[in-house]
Amino acid sequence: MLYLWLKALHIVSIVCWFAGLFYLPRLFVYHAMSEDQPSRERFKVMERKLYRGIMLPSMIATLVFGIWMIVINPGLFSTGGWLHAKLTLVLLLIGYHHACGAQLKRFARDDNTRGHVFYRWFNEIPVVFLLAIVILVVVKPF
Repeated sequence: MLYLWLKALHIVSIVCWFAGLFYLPRLFVYHAMSEDQPSRERFKVMERKLYRGIMLPSMIATLVFGIWMIVINPGLFSTGGWLHAKLTLVLLLIGYHHACGAQLKRFARDDNTRGHVFYRWFNEIPVVFLLAIVILVVVKPF
């Protein structure tokens, strides 16, 4: 029963984390397009609150519940290579999360050198991660 609760909390955490991973780069698009100081300051506040208040706690919760599930059911590692591939993608996703944090710091310092087109493409990266991870977990192709 504990495992099912952990799985439910893991999924909720993932949904919250991905909501932030989808929205923060979209804010970067708008921030990069903004031309007046009040708009830029507003985006700085929104980005900071999203990253620190939603994304970071959601990422930590996702990792805690995921690791907890593996600890109480270590047999998951012998169910195939899908879990190893998923965990590799999760590590890369954590890297993307931190890249978002680095961009946030650049915007906070008014040191952004990239245009909105870059952030439009940057915004698509978590979609690829989500598709790959969900397919690995549901289909378990190997």
